[in-house]
Amino acid sequence: MSGFVLAIDQGTTSTRAILFDDQMKVAGSGQKEFTQHYPASGWVEHDPEEIWASVVATVKAALKAAGRAASDVAAIGITNQRETVVIWDRATGKPIHNAIVWQDRRTAPLCQKLKKQGLEKTFTKKTGLLLDPYFSGTKIAWMLDKVKGARKRAEKGELLAGTIDSFLIWRLTGGKVHATDATNASRTLVYNIAENAWDDELLAILNIPAKMLPEVKDCADDYGNTEKNLFGAEIRILGVAGDQHAATIGQACFEPGMMKSTYGTGCFALLNTGADLVRSKNRLLTTIAYRLNGKTTYALEGSIFIAGAAVQWLRDGIKVIGKAEQSGKLAAEADPTQNVYLVPAFVGLGAPHWDAEARGAIFGLTRNSGPAEFARAALEAVAYQTRDLLDAMRKDWKEASAKTVLRVDGGMVASDWTMQRLADILDAPVDRPTILETTALGAAWLAGSKAGVWPKAREFAKSWALERRFLPDMDSAVRSAKLAGWRDAVRRTLSTQ
Repeated sequence: MSGFVLAIDQGTTSTRAILFDDQMKVAGSGQKEFTQHYPASGWVEHDPEEIWASVVATVKAALKAAGRAASDVAAIGITNQRETVVIWDRATGKPIHNAIVWQDRRTAPLCQKLKKQGLEKTFTKKTGLLLDPYFSGTKIAWMLDKVKGARKRAEKGELLAGTIDSFLIWRLTGGKVHATDATNASRTLVYNIAENAWDDELLAILNIPAKMLPEVKDCADDYGNTEKNLFGAEIRILGVAGDQHAATIGQACFEPGMMKSTYGTGCFALLNTGADLVRSKNRLLTTIAYRLNGKTTYALEGSIFIAGAAVQWLRDGIKVIGKAEQSGKLAAEADPTQNVYLVPAFVGLGAPHWDAEARGAIFGLTRNSGPAEFARAALEAVAYQTRDLLDAMRKDWKEASAKTVLRVDGGMVASDWTMQRLADILDAPVDRPTILETTALGAAWLAGSKAGVWPKAREFAKSWALERRFLPDMDSAVRSAKLAGWRDAVRRTLSTQ
């Protein structure tokens, strides 16, 4: 059987399809951006039809770029933006509303109402999550309440709901399969991660009919075949994982204590805790890292909403750089005697603060502060926020070694200055791999290993290769002073002092 495996990487701002060969190298790829819709302040939506069209187009582009046909592909793996949710008509496959994106804050009032009812502990105990608009459950409830006739239709079994992976599987299989994987299910706010099942009590609280929801499968599992008329031949779908979980797999973080952090629009750090379902006392998330062969591996996760988006703000908002890659060079020119801090709470603060009402702030400005200091502050904010996550993880899980090595990926890690500053602030090594397409690679590995054409986990882990290790090189007194300044800046930014 062919060793070619196709990864569909459906992200927040673009869709990519990457065809990997039997040596797990990129043979061809396609990418297509799609429209971001902002119908009201704090609301973010995507058109599911545009996402679907982008998936079909990029798969065809990847096959064409590699000079391959669908019949050459052993399997497809899907990875997706998490928490973004769609409701569609079971009979026609047509969405009843735009997809509500993970960044969307419209359900903040509902989350506050549930908190006031004392229900957050119930949700957290069962799901490992906090009551925040970030997660999918309250988004489903909103659509059922706000779209005319939706609730009655859902109760009749006429509507289906799911995260983006479920919607794509439904479309790819011609409506034959309604399924998701354990990682995406674990982000919905209605999935019991200890019992690995949809939770009837939580569904009742949010008034979501269970019949709408997909079957939950392992990450490497049979998700059906694509319709022949889509790509010229049927292709088996054998792997699914949410993007951060796929990146954890692509970074070969299979052992407890291994940690990865992805630096894209936001930053998401996952620490593998193995079979230990660690309940955070420091407002981190407990989540399913992956589920293989019926065995669940858990993780602690810290979610930072703004990472690379701060660099986009430098470029598009205040226009101190023309291209994102200029940020590191500019930061290196900053005056070392100035202590400028950017707390990038543009859409609130994520872990470990979870302050939806906080807004961005800059501290320490002097008359001499300029573009270089702003660039350094934006990049350092990523390092400081990661340090906050790592500190919380170490408090939560005694097995988290002080010698933790962080494996990194995402667009920001190409900047040597940023990665060195990250190592300096963490006081820990930072490893950058040779392959930065770790999210797509993780999805491809799930499918390829299930198909029997790619190696099992242990051999796959051996293929992980280091491009460069960044070692801390900052005086401890300087680091301590910088961290104290950061923590003071965050304290001043929080909406409740």
